Parts: sequence; structure tokens; C-alpha cells
Amino acid sequence: MRFLIGALLCCASQFALSQTNPINTPIPPMRSLDQASIHSFAPTGTLRVGINLGNPVLAGTDAQTKLPKGITVDIANEIGKRTGLPIELKTFQTAGATVDAIKEGNIDLIFVAIDPIRGADISYTPAYIQIEGAYMVKANSPLMSNEQVDSPGNEIVVGKGSAYDLYLSREIKQASLIRAASSQAVIDDFMSGQGNIAAGVKQQLEVDAKRYSDLRMLPGRFMVINQAIGIPKARPEFENTTSYLTHIIDDLKSSGFILAAMQRHSIQGAKVAQ
Repeated sequence: MRFLIGALLCCASQFALSQTNPINTPIPPMRSLDQASIHSFAPTGTLRVGINLGNPVLAGTDAQTKLPKGITVDIANEIGKRTGLPIELKTFQTAGATVDAIKEGNIDLIFVAIDPIRGADISYTPAYIQIEGAYMVKANSPLMSNEQVDSPGNEIVVGKGSAYDLYLSREIKQASLIRAASSQAVIDDFMSGQGNIAAGVKQQLEVDAKRYSDLRMLPGRFMVINQAIGIPKARPEFENTTSYLTHIIDDLKSSGFILAAMQRHSIQGAKVAQ
């Protein structure tokens, strides 16, 4: 009788616990992938990784070898080591191009800003770094703060399909957006007479501005972008794979791997995500 009562109490306790546990509670990170998940993750047998060369915080091209280098390349190689999968790096000039490629099934993993619109098709890990988005204006501009930007008559030049484009498309109500072909083209378009404000990665704007004179950054930032790993939700085992990659990202942040990569590649204007 005591055993029966104890069993009933145990079941009741388990039921109560399940009712207080929300449905969307994050799944604990996996520490290894089974064969089904491996095949879902890299169906060709090679992990095809999209590297966005349009964001200098994430990646660039080595001047001597002409091969891609950067934080995302380091992370991709580490994932290859841990999974035992060969890595194929596929380079793109914009984040939007990597998103298109992963939706089309041409690549298996990308490094991209977390965004709710992209999230309809892409499963994200937690962020590994955070990057600031900033505005740049000409030296004689009357604009002195970010709060003055969203006003009638202002035109903001932004890279088409970038995280900044997606964000500003949602947030800007009175100013208008002019979309450059890529993030790298923003300053050139701006200096050719398009718009009166340039928007993008703070570091990239500062680097591009060195090619011109009479430019200044507006103080502060208009957004913080959380950069994460993204994989396609169309794959059958994407939840298991996301959980596994979440464990890797958590480990790379806590071990100092991400910070060391930032220092090795002399990255400024970004920080390790919490």
C-alpha cells in the first residue's frame, strides 16, 4: 500500500512539474551527434560553410594566400575537428547571399546576424559575438545624434539584405532607406551623392571613411547585432544539430577561444556575447 501511495505521489509530482515547465523551454545542448544528425547536418559528407567577406569583423581574405581568414573561419574549422567532417569554405560578399544559398540547399552552415525574418527558415545558436551598428554623416551635417536620424527628408544608405537593412526596415518610420548593392558599397554610394546618412558595421564605416575626408560618426550606436551560427530548418534533424552547435558555441566562449580569435585577427568594435 505504501509503495502504491509513493508511486502515485511520484506520478503526481512529475505531472505537476511538467505543467510548470513551459513548452518552449530550451532543449539542453547535445554533446555529440548521431549518424542521422550528421547526415542531416552535412548530407554531402562535407560540411559546406558560407563565409561572408562583406563584414570585416567576421572574415576577410589573407593578402598572401588569398584564402578566407577570420573568426568565422576559425569557428568553422573547430566544428570540423569536433565532428570529424571535412570543411569546404564557400565565400560570399554579403550576408544576404549566404542566407539565399542556405535556403537553396547549396551550403549547410552560415554565420549570420540573428533576425526574426530570417528565423522563419534558419535555426540559430546563441550569439558568439556582438557587433555595433552605427551612422556616419558628412562633417557639415546638422545631425548630431542617432535620435535625429528618423526624420522626414533624411535618407539612409544601407547594404541591401544586411542585418542593418532588415532592422532599419522595421524601425525607421519617417526617414527613407537607399539600398546599396552591398555593405562595402555603402560609403562609395554615400560619397557619390546618395542619401545624407550612411549605416552599417561601425568598424567597417570607420575603415571605409579613411578613403575620404570630412566624415564623422554619430556618437554611440543605433543597434547591437548578435552574430550566431545558422542552419536550415528544412533539414530533418535541425533541432539536434542546433543543440549540438549551441554546446560548441558555449564552450568556445567560456574557454576563451572566441576572445583569442578576435585578438588574433585584430578585431575592434565587437565583443564576446554573454
